[in-house]
This record gives sequence, structure tokens and C-alpha cells, in this order.
Amino acid sequence: MKIALDAMGGDFAPQAAVAGAVMAAELLAGRATIVLIGQEDAVRPLLEAAGPAGTALEFVPASQVIEMAEHPAKAFQQKQDSSIAIGYKLLLSGEVEAFCSAGNTGAMLVGAMFTVKAVPGVIRPAIANFVPKKKDKMGILLDVGANAECKPEMLEQFGELGSLYAQYVLGIERPKVGLVNLGEEEAKGTPNTQAAYQLLKANPRIQFVGNLEGRDMFNEKADVVVVDGFTGNILLKMAESIYEILDDKNMHDPFFDKFNYEAVGGSPILGINDNAIIGHGRSTPLAICNMLVQGCTMAESGIVDQIKATFKS
Repeated sequence: MKIALDAMGGDFAPQAAVAGAVMAAELLAGRATIVLIGQEDAVRPLLEAAGPAGTALEFVPASQVIEMAEHPAKAFQQKQDSSIAIGYKLLLSGEVEAFCSAGNTGAMLVGAMFTVKAVPGVIRPAIANFVPKKKDKMGILLDVGANAECKPEMLEQFGELGSLYAQYVLGIERPKVGLVNLGEEEAKGTPNTQAAYQLLKANPRIQFVGNLEGRDMFNEKADVVVVDGFTGNILLKMAESIYEILDDKNMHDPFFDKFNYEAVGGSPILGINDNAIIGHGRSTPLAICNMLVQGCTMAESGIVDQIKATFKS
């Protein structure tokens, strides 16, 4: 198995990307090979400096880079030899089983939609993120930024996508799905969330447990937290800030340490025809390493095949 990494993506690229890839290659020895994609004059010297560990990584040259501030759609179309575009081409051809990048989030989404495309039947793919739960468990939150405004049917599909991921990747046998709302009662919320509630409630493929309030984010009420991308992104950034405040105060706890984005490394795009993960722009070598490990785990789980089979039916 091969997992591709955009070596030019992120605030600290390519140094952090190469260092993280070296760490991941050691952890994934015997399971996967890491393929770095980037500008040769920037990446080759770092691989050579890594010595024998660097020779364990494969390298694919890409002459262009999509910068963080560039318009995603225009940049992806105009820079077909960029590290992101090349990564998706490798994914589409089957040369790699997953593609990871801490680069331009919009370009990663555009690349996913234009190259490997959405699974037939999926209205809009979602970006998912992980939610620490009590009793040393982990849940999933989606969408966290791909779709700022969502129709009820999209929220219902997020419940299905999240439930499949929780089952096949996180190993939760019968995931509980909840909808973020203004209150627990069925009639609460906007017309959108009220309609989404009814769709989720009637869906036989998921175990819907009803509405969630903000206080339910980290308890055991639901394994899958469904929300529109605008609200989900705010919740995600708020959780990250809690860790940063505690870290600044030198206060650490095993539960709150899971709020650190480095712990999981990246956010999978769910609902596309292959495995793609978006990392934090500030990704450190540890975050890059964990993102690559997550990519390998996704590929091994067969989650994309499960999503295709579900939406085909």
C-alpha cells in the first residue's frame, strides 16, 4: 500500500512534511510506503539529509505549489503540475491508496470534486473531525467546513457518512447519531434542522438518538455529531482553543490533550470515491505523521467501498 503526502502543503513545509513522513514511514513499516510529492529542489536535499530514513520514502516531482491564499478553483485549474493536483492524479490512477495534505483546504476540496469526484448519490461530501468522548472514547463531528449552508437532505447524509466511518474506522459497532440543535425537544430549531430531524429519525440505516445541545458534544449521548459546516467549524476551532489555553497555562489532562489537532493529524473528506485527508495549516511533524497513519487506517478499513455500497442501495 502507498500513501501520498503533499510535501509543499502547510505553514512549515517542506521541512515539517518530510520530518513527519520519516516518522510515519517507521511506524508504518510493513504496512505502507510514503510517497512525497513536491518541488525537487526543495524536497530532495531534505531527503538526503535524513540519511537511510529518507531513502525509505518515494518521491514524485511537482513543479508548482498552490499557496494558502490562492483562490482554490482557479489555482487548481491553472496549476495542474502542483503537488495537490499531482496527488489527486495518483489517487485517481490507483497508484496510491490515500492522499494527505496540510495545504490549501479549498484546493483539496476542489481537487476531490473535480478528480476523484463524489460517490454517486452523495449530494455534497463533508469534512469530518474527531471529538474526544468521556470514558476514553472518540466520536466524529461533521461537517466542519466544506458546506457552510446545508439542506436537510445533506444533514441526513452526513449522519449516514459519519455512522459508516464510526463503524468501520473507529470500530463502534452500532454508532449513535445526534443532530446539533437549540434544544433536545423534537420541535426545536430552525425549519432546516426540524426537517433534518425527521429525515434522520426515519432513516433505517442509522441509530438516531435525537437532538444534541452544546453540552452533549463530549458526553456519551452520540458517537456521530451532525451539524452544518459553518457551525461545525466554529465548534472545532473552539475545541482547539481550549487545548491551547490549557497548554499555555501548563495544564495537561489525558482527555483535554485529545483536543490537540496533532493527536489525529487531519480531517477526512467523506463522500468521495477515494481516501483524502486535510491537515491543519500549522501542522507539525507529529501532526503530519498522525495524518499519514490515519490515511493508512482509512485505506485498510475499506470505508470508501462501504460508503459506495450504502449509497448505491
